[in-house]
Amino acid sequence: QAQLVESGGGLVHPGGSLRLSCAASTKIITINDMYWYRQAPGKQRELVAKITSGGVTDYSASVKGRFTVSRDNTKKMVFLQMDGLKPEDTAVYSCRADGRESDVGPSWIYWGLGTQVTVSS
Repeated sequence: QAQLVESGGGLVHPGGSLRLSCAASTKIITINDMYWYRQAPGKQRELVAKITSGGVTDYSASVKGRFTVSRDNTKKMVFLQMDGLKPEDTAVYSCRADGRESDVGPSWIYWGLGTQVTVSS
């Protein structure tokens, strides 16, 4: 069972918008940094955006100014607002969370299965 579940992908025209969501399992009691990655066919996985537990964000150069990452710590969710989408944004988008399942246990890296985003006319 995936500890992270993404939603919100789909087909959109160039210039359009999508909002991705990622919900963490209640098993993860502490979440530190959260990330969005993407992988296009035949390409390596690429880090798209990062957000710390305090809300500090960072973006890849290819999406800066078009994508916005945010999170809701109460709901243990991370979001990716994607505006001005381009065909080259087409990929499977996955979220990652670094966290713990107990106060004294080890830190783990959790992944979701991904959601497909297709930008095409």
